[in-house]
Amino acid sequence: MTASWLLFLYSLPTRQNTARVAVWRKFRKIGAIQIKSSTYLLPDQPAQYEHFQWLAQQVRDYGGDATLVRAQEIEGMPTEKLIALFNRDRDQEFGEVKKALQAFLTRRRKIAPENAAAELERLTRQFREISEVDFFQSARGQEVQMLLRRAERGPAKKPSRLDTKNYRGKTWATRPRPEIDRVGSAWLIRKFIDPEANFIFSATPPSKSEGIPFDMVDVEFSHHGDRCTFETLVQRFSINDKVARIIAEMIHDADLEDQKFQRSECVGIDRVLKGWGKSGMTNEEILLHGFKCFDGLYEFLQRR
Repeated sequence: MTASWLLFLYSLPTRQNTARVAVWRKFRKIGAIQIKSSTYLLPDQPAQYEHFQWLAQQVRDYGGDATLVRAQEIEGMPTEKLIALFNRDRDQEFGEVKKALQAFLTRRRKIAPENAAAELERLTRQFREISEVDFFQSARGQEVQMLLRRAERGPAKKPSRLDTKNYRGKTWATRPRPEIDRVGSAWLIRKFIDPEANFIFSATPPSKSEGIPFDMVDVEFSHHGDRCTFETLVQRFSINDKVARIIAEMIHDADLEDQKFQRSECVGIDRVLKGWGKSGMTNEEILLHGFKCFDGLYEFLQRR
């Protein structure tokens, strides 16, 4: 992946503490990341260039100096590393919204409808503000978006049951850098639904001819009601395997973090998958190794 970057280099008078705080807040608001002291970075896009232009003028108004530089590459910092830095910040911000949404969903029935609507609107607004500076589609962004859809829909209606015979030899699509629910769901598909399943990865749902999407926003096989994607698949395909249903509870608690089933067994697997995602493993390698984890867990639960 190639990208062009905007570097913002600035200095302010030593005693301008108020100005420093104001400029720092502006950097946060526009989604810039700090790569060195007094040096911030944004992707080279028209809107971001305009943000830096206005900020340069603000720095000069405070009596400081600012320089804006375009660069195709930055020595010692490959594109993948820079994108990871942006996504790290967005993941942290989205993570805070995710926790607030999960808490909201847990106690919504106890809140007056007008108060619940106001809280959901506030959380939606926070999500949109972060999304505006989510330049490289961080993993947490889609997770929060699925939670918001769940909150907006309210209680889920009972869905129709599906026959696995109609889903054999298919291509299944999910988001890149798979974690506990996506890897677990892919394992479930391969083991109980479509033994010849082929998996592809896409940031957005593919067309019907390209693949069957799962664990993505606004698709059939995803989070519905208080269920994670693994649970949705178990229900829709009437998977009655006792061990699969136990694993569904484990994945639910690891993914949604609401302690609904009081099961912590998959938290460790989730952290391993997250670590593999950050280590440079390909999506396919994460699935392959993740399948082995779930195969082992299945055998252990079946024999105990």
